Amino acid sequence: MNMLSVYQTNHLLPAYRHHGPSLYPAMIEASRAHLVMLAECGILPASRAAQLSSALERLRERPTDLPDYDGTFEDVYFALERNLAQEAGIRPDELDLQLARSRNDLDAGVFRMILRDQVTGILDDLLAATEAVLDAAERGTEATVLAFTHRRPAQPTTIGHVFAGYADALSGQAANYQYVLNELNHSPLGGAVIAGTDLPISSERVAELLGFTDVVPNAYSGVAGADHFTGVVGANARTLATGARVARVIQEWMSFGWVNVPDEFCQGSSAMPQKRNPVVLEHMVSMAMAAVADQTAVLGGIAAAWWEDSNNATTDVQTRLWESDDRAARFLRMLGRLFEVLNPAKLPTDLEMVATGSTTTAAADALSMGGVPFRTAHGLLAALVGKGEPANWDAKLVAETAAERGVRLEPELIENMLHALLSPRAVLKRDQAEGPGRDAVTRQIAGLRGAVAQHRSTLEAFRAHQRAAADRLDAAVRQRIEEGGA
Repeated sequence: MNMLSVYQTNHLLPAYRHHGPSLYPAMIEASRAHLVMLAECGILPASRAAQLSSALERLRERPTDLPDYDGTFEDVYFALERNLAQEAGIRPDELDLQLARSRNDLDAGVFRMILRDQVTGILDDLLAATEAVLDAAERGTEATVLAFTHRRPAQPTTIGHVFAGYADALSGQAANYQYVLNELNHSPLGGAVIAGTDLPISSERVAELLGFTDVVPNAYSGVAGADHFTGVVGANARTLATGARVARVIQEWMSFGWVNVPDEFCQGSSAMPQKRNPVVLEHMVSMAMAAVADQTAVLGGIAAAWWEDSNNATTDVQTRLWESDDRAARFLRMLGRLFEVLNPAKLPTDLEMVATGSTTTAAADALSMGGVPFRTAHGLLAALVGKGEPANWDAKLVAETAAERGVRLEPELIENMLHALLSPRAVLKRDQAEGPGRDAVTRQIAGLRGAVAQHRSTLEAFRAHQRAAADRLDAAVRQRIEEGGA
């Protein structure tokens, strides 16, 4: 290796090693499509297109065959040119691959291609995780627990209701990733340096061969734009942040004994044999924090860049983008497996739930349904809470407390109130469509399964489009080679 400069040692070399394995195969694919287009548009003679296409096909068979970085070339772009010239048996200065193309629009294009593949994988993992969450919700439709607000017991609900709510959030996140995929899937190739080219190219043909659904309508934006990067890290941060919140709830439920977290998600204590620590849940919270940090780093890099081609907003943010995508995929795989094996355990008893005061809202509502004004009913319940635990209230105490407040209650209304107070599992019969009633949650789950199926269908259609484009590119390359006589 030549003696490297400080800049080469501390930036170009690490960047080459990190970016190269991903960029090199993508650049080969983009170059295959570019050569086909140049030949079809009559810009490149058939024989030269065939010669270079044949050489690219041989390089494609060795996608990891990157030369060691020795300082004699700058980056992966020039490494590909060196390899292609050698494979084609020509000098680097005889290459025609650069016609109507720049490193700028090539980078912009392959960054989108790489992120497109990564986000497709994340979406696949997210949909699998959502299905696991819905299965867990189904197992918990009658598992009554306490819902908390502001870290205090609030009202009875069910595990199924909580998990169906999380599945709803995941479905929204899936829709967001699909939006991000569509945003990524516009080709900037053809933008050249930043202002296009005078050569009679077809940017649409390159886009078609590479599976893009359209061309970025403005060459300047295609090269300088970076909003699609913020969409990727924003989707990851949103998804992992919500998942971390759920992980914290599950960790607390485990402490209460309401759910069992299997051993595969726990570590033993070094000194306390009775302990099984659900460390995976802690790791998931940390991963969410890292996803937010990735988002901040990408946004910061973009904000520091001029509205033009700039390493700050393009090449330099790829490390954070790719690591964020990898982290999101790993998070969702762990999440999916966690919900596959998570089951209700020792649920709180009726008396335990009543003792927390979580049924006093239902008791107040029972009074209101009997004609007592809302504020009067709630004020009476607050006064009763001050006189002792709800489980110990009786009709006499309720009547006396009401009289103290100038309210006269009929015995039947008091009986209805006490029944509501002592019946936390009455929520299982609640009719409200979005509530925790068993039938309502069952319908919620069914609706969400339909949404997941639709997301899955959209994803499969996207993948089918990519496969069809890959087949078209392969056929077009073969035709160029055959017609050029290479």
